[in-house]
Amino acid sequence: MTTAATTGTKTLRCATIGVGKMGRHHARLYATTDGCDLVGVVDGNVDRASKVVEEWGGRAFGSIDELLAAGVDAVTVATPTVTHRAIVEPLLKAGVACLVEKPLAPDVAEARAIADLAKSTGSLLQVGHVVRYDPVMVAVRELVAAGSIRPRFIEIDRVSPMTFRSVDVGVVLDMMIHDLDVLLALMGAEPEEIHANAVCVVGEAEDVCNARLVFPAGPDGIRCTANVTASRLALKTERKIRLISEDAYVSADFVEKKGTVVRKTANASQLADVRERLRRGEDLSSVNYLEMIAMEPLAVGTGEPLKLQLLDFLDAVRTNRRPLVNAEDGFAAVRTAERIVAAAKAAGSRMV
Repeated sequence: MTTAATTGTKTLRCATIGVGKMGRHHARLYATTDGCDLVGVVDGNVDRASKVVEEWGGRAFGSIDELLAAGVDAVTVATPTVTHRAIVEPLLKAGVACLVEKPLAPDVAEARAIADLAKSTGSLLQVGHVVRYDPVMVAVRELVAAGSIRPRFIEIDRVSPMTFRSVDVGVVLDMMIHDLDVLLALMGAEPEEIHANAVCVVGEAEDVCNARLVFPAGPDGIRCTANVTASRLALKTERKIRLISEDAYVSADFVEKKGTVVRKTANASQLADVRERLRRGEDLSSVNYLEMIAMEPLAVGTGEPLKLQLLDFLDAVRTNRRPLVNAEDGFAAVRTAERIVAAAKAAGSRMV
């Protein structure tokens, strides 16, 4: 759908629906980004909405209908996951571009309905899988895209203390969904096999989950296996990813915003000599392993992931192009998450 809002460099009238912990940052960015006019916000908490517009401008609207009547081109939906469909539907039907915070929906049925509506209306819908825009993830993705590393094994850990946010869904939809989206993007496919287990401690939904995902074989006939752990009951926050291939190893820390790339430099004859000596039972303690590899820092850029995501969303609105994370991507992540929860239940995990 091409509208006046998607042509030229016209200032976009923007709004945020839901101004809790995440939504207030979207409002801030709309208010401080060139080419945006923060029309206002919608939130059931009147005091919270008033404080946001007092700080960043715009109006506190009492409903989506009031917002639509005032005129808006693009909105961020940052409300609880279970409300996404009801909020997004009238916006898409009105031709308003939507950036929906992850996950797209609480289950496959609602995710499918949202994706289908976005397609039938032609309205732009982007899902807020913000980790795709994290400079650490951008650096990792560029290595994979360039063929510098062809992962055979990926390990991702995403753990943090309980904050009692997003407890309307389990940890798979709350936290692991970020890494599922990243994996699907890196692999270009959904997993063929899923094995999982989970633990419920605080609520009835899972608070800790580990999943083993096996992806389809690539052109070389070799599959990649991913081990993903998410917990909202940890003692500290950790966000790490490791990728292993025959010739390289990448380790990155999203919290520290840095990483290391280790590449094999030993040639075939060196490796053959070491292997032969191992077969003969020789003592190789004097061999300097570091002479067989090269280590370099991961080339991590700068930038606030949320702002980078917003700028990409606004560009997609203006140019009427496919967003980096569209409705189908959001649906695939929800479907994979649902498969993980089902696998955990099948393995004996007691969850609702």
